[in-house]
Amino acid sequence: MEELNTRAIQFKAIQGQTSPFPFLIDVDYAKGSYIYDKNGKAYLDMIAGVAVNNIGHNHPEVVEALKRQIDKHLHVMVYGEFIQDAPLEMAERLTALLPSSLNAVYAVNSGTEANEAAIKLAKRVTGRREIVSCYGAYHGSTNGSLSLSSNEVKKKPFEPLLPEVKFIRHNSIEDLALITEETAGVFIETIQGDAGVRQATTPYLKALRKRCNDTGTQLIFDEIQCGMGRSGKHFAFEHSGVVPDILTLGKALGGGMPIGALVSAQEKLDLFSHDPILGHITTFGGHPVVCAAAAAGLKVLSEIDYNEVEKIGQFIEDELLKHSLVKSIRRIGFMFAIDMEDAEVVYQIVMKCMDKGLISFWFLSHPDSFRLSPPLTLSMEEAKKAVDIIKTTINEVKS
Repeated sequence: MEELNTRAIQFKAIQGQTSPFPFLIDVDYAKGSYIYDKNGKAYLDMIAGVAVNNIGHNHPEVVEALKRQIDKHLHVMVYGEFIQDAPLEMAERLTALLPSSLNAVYAVNSGTEANEAAIKLAKRVTGRREIVSCYGAYHGSTNGSLSLSSNEVKKKPFEPLLPEVKFIRHNSIEDLALITEETAGVFIETIQGDAGVRQATTPYLKALRKRCNDTGTQLIFDEIQCGMGRSGKHFAFEHSGVVPDILTLGKALGGGMPIGALVSAQEKLDLFSHDPILGHITTFGGHPVVCAAAAAGLKVLSEIDYNEVEKIGQFIEDELLKHSLVKSIRRIGFMFAIDMEDAEVVYQIVMKCMDKGLISFWFLSHPDSFRLSPPLTLSMEEAKKAVDIIKTTINEVKS
């Protein structure tokens, strides 16, 4: 315990912090659905790094791909100048899973950087300046992405942000009239994550697609969190059949490595190459080691049994709903928002679950719910263990 306290003090002293109350699990290694600390304690990871480790921790095919690439080379040139095996294979595997209109990939370093690039691409394609986003949205923490997010408490200290950004209500067909011939692009999470797992309905997405077509506006789907199998399909927009002009990805795309991607039609992405040249540029985007992991992860993802994912997801939902203190659950695939009485109850559940060896988490903008986003490779046995821990914890919190 004394050693842990020393490590925690060091962690807080020399690393930048994101909150006053970090979990402080002292990680030794991770494998499959588990994280192990330096004392050998196992944690069933029902968060997967917040929807990053969709194929579990240290998947052997990803690890092997990383080792092969490291033996070949690391960074050799800024993005876009050299032909490299790993970025090319990643782009081939990704576009093979997507509709034909999304046929080209621009690799970047993170999801928020993908959204920054998408803002630029929408403006470049249309020659317009206005961007529309949705209330409840979370698109990232950099200046442009934060401008498109709707949590005013998080935004206020960093103003001024991007001008000419306006917001519409998620799933409000009436609000689509606010999209006009002045709008460069509309950003929408196909499933809002931070707002507590709110899925855009099929009628809404079809009406949004039509409005964007009618006004010449670029439709941008942010699937950084809800993509890559998280929703029970490779991409969440497959639930509606509505295809965006631009798709942004991140999180799980890297198989556990840091990556983002902007996906669109080749003729649109080509606009970054002229007038001006280097219209978008990144030094480390498309890093060969990261792309090797992404390519391997995409191969694994293409083989996921989504029927089994749905079976296990439904089991978790049904079992937790049996508890009288669970008010409601919103779930799509392996995205869960479990509504409780208030934020204090949620806090106690998350912390006590961690004490019992299960990692859950909260939402930034929906404090009365706790979240689950387990690996897609979670077994039924592990799901039963998770349900038992969570239900026991809820009993203790309210006893």
